[in-house]
Amino acid sequence: MKIAGALTALLVAIVPATSSAQWISIGLRGSGSVPTGSFAEDETTSSDAVVTGAKNGFGYGVEAAAGIGGFGLYAGFDHVKFDCETTNCFDEGKYILQGVSAGLKMSGHKFRLFRPFIRGGVTFNKLSGDYGPSSSGKLTSDRAPGYEVGVGADVSLAGLIGLVPQFRYVGQNLKVKVPGVDSPDPDGTGVNYFTFDVGLVFHTPYSLFGK
Repeated sequence: MKIAGALTALLVAIVPATSSAQWISIGLRGSGSVPTGSFAEDETTSSDAVVTGAKNGFGYGVEAAAGIGGFGLYAGFDHVKFDCETTNCFDEGKYILQGVSAGLKMSGHKFRLFRPFIRGGVTFNKLSGDYGPSSSGKLTSDRAPGYEVGVGADVSLAGLIGLVPQFRYVGQNLKVKVPGVDSPDPDGTGVNYFTFDVGLVFHTPYSLFGK
């Protein structure tokens, strides 16, 4: 998988640069996501109707991180599929959002079995979806910078494995392109959502536990 390979390469690059790093980790997660704002609104007659009507979605992701004590850097990848319930999407319409993120993470590193954390960073996501009944009717967007903030906890399961539940908000403004439609919203539209993740993390001995 090219994305996972890129994240692994990033992790390898981070570790030598921070030779005093106390921990590194890599994890996989599943996500349940809830769209908000105009992204979740019912279809309207406005020009941004092509990106409304999104319903709850599910996805997956991978993340690598490295840090010193309670401070760390992370890089991740997300793929989320939202149901779409407007006439633009037709039957079984879908929105697919995917991209990468990177940021800072602060955790309560003095705790041994349960480590709460907060995180925040920048995202680079891209949206695609169905528009019309034919295969040529697909909407796409640019890959624009956005942001994410979140809270969660690292919970020890056994040895080098931990369970990581977390809650995030992702905000972004994307410019959508639709075949045959001139700039449905040239200024972009909000594609924002909340997501609850549950993942497994594999870590060095000091990533969840103190010395």
